[in-house]
Amino acid sequence: MSTLRGRLFALLAVLGTVTALAVGGATYVSVRAEADALFDYQLRQTALSLRDQGRVAGDEAAALTDPSFDYVVQIWSVQGLELYSSRPQGMTEPLPARAVLGYSDLRLGGQAWRVYSAATPMRVVQVAQPLAVRQKLAALAALRSIVPVAVALPLVAAALWWLIGLSLAPLARVVQAAQSGGANALHALPTDGLPGEIAPLVESFNDLLGRLSTAFDAQRSFVADAAHELRTPLTALKLQLGLLRDSAPGPQQDEAIDRLRAGIDRAVRLVEQLLALARAEPGAAAADDPLDLAELARQAVADVQPLAERAGVQLSLTAPDPLPLEGDAQALRGALRNLLDNAVKYGARQVQLSALRGPRGAPLLRVDDDGPGIPAEQRERVFDRFQRGDDTGVEGSGLGLAIVRAAARQQGAVVRLTESPLGGLRAEMAWPG
Repeated sequence: MSTLRGRLFALLAVLGTVTALAVGGATYVSVRAEADALFDYQLRQTALSLRDQGRVAGDEAAALTDPSFDYVVQIWSVQGLELYSSRPQGMTEPLPARAVLGYSDLRLGGQAWRVYSAATPMRVVQVAQPLAVRQKLAALAALRSIVPVAVALPLVAAALWWLIGLSLAPLARVVQAAQSGGANALHALPTDGLPGEIAPLVESFNDLLGRLSTAFDAQRSFVADAAHELRTPLTALKLQLGLLRDSAPGPQQDEAIDRLRAGIDRAVRLVEQLLALARAEPGAAAADDPLDLAELARQAVADVQPLAERAGVQLSLTAPDPLPLEGDAQALRGALRNLLDNAVKYGARQVQLSALRGPRGAPLLRVDDDGPGIPAEQRERVFDRFQRGDDTGVEGSGLGLAIVRAAARQQGAVVRLTESPLGGLRAEMAWPG
């Protein structure tokens, strides 16, 4: 698997190599052109220095005939009489007697020459140099100019590798911190020194770890509370089963059977509420189907109507218009059923459910009752799991309002408890406008 450091280094190395080749090529061409211009200048200066001399001195003649001297010098009088001529080794033909003033190129014996000719009223001087020699010297000068680039390239590559590693060191610390934690480690990863492109990713990951930690804590608390709450009804069922076994046939046995049936019903109700709460927990998959809140309200009233009739509670519904929404119909119906069930159980004589639109046109579900209500300082606490009201004579598990809040959050709504105009409690489930 390729690493980010390797990818960055490869891309920068390719870019650096292309740049170095371009710079080196441009330098090579430029230095060769400057070398050619310098050689032309030397050729011209040599010709001009000999043009004004009356004769070639002995020491100059010796220097011109030196085998290492790669220039050819010829001097004629204006009458065409050769006054001086040097011919280095390997030169088979002399320069032509007819000179072209200034710079010119010619071929002698299969070899290219660069020639400069200068004239005075008394003589003509012609100096030539083999192009092969010029090109060799120019190429050597150009190559020497790009040697520093070639030497610096691997050094720059090494420095680039080190700098990339130094820049990615904070990310390496994040990786090490993530790998060092155990399977249950949900601590935040370090964000110190992270580059601006990586920091948002790590911060988002830390937020995810925080949410996971909160969810796991809630799950552990839920499992512990559920185990505690289930222990009581199961123990009661065992006792009632023992009483049923020991009772004689007749009214005593029938009473024991009724108590056992009621205990089973309570246990089933508790398990159903626990499952409903688990489905409404954060992170649980929720349906997102089109539904009508007014129709859900009618179904919830129909579910609770038998309980209200047995308790002598007047249950009414106000839902004049359809309220289209996308959400989980089962979760919302269960939340409404719990709100109505609580109102009926806790002493209300009149319960009214309203499905309407709020001030901003958003859907709003409202349950009003004329019961004893809940003191303002306790209204937030009653949303906790297994938290029941002050009336301990009412059967229940204390999960109803916890289910309502969890379902509302899952559907993007909020739940509020306030005083009702009927004198009791008002519970509202509102969606943002």
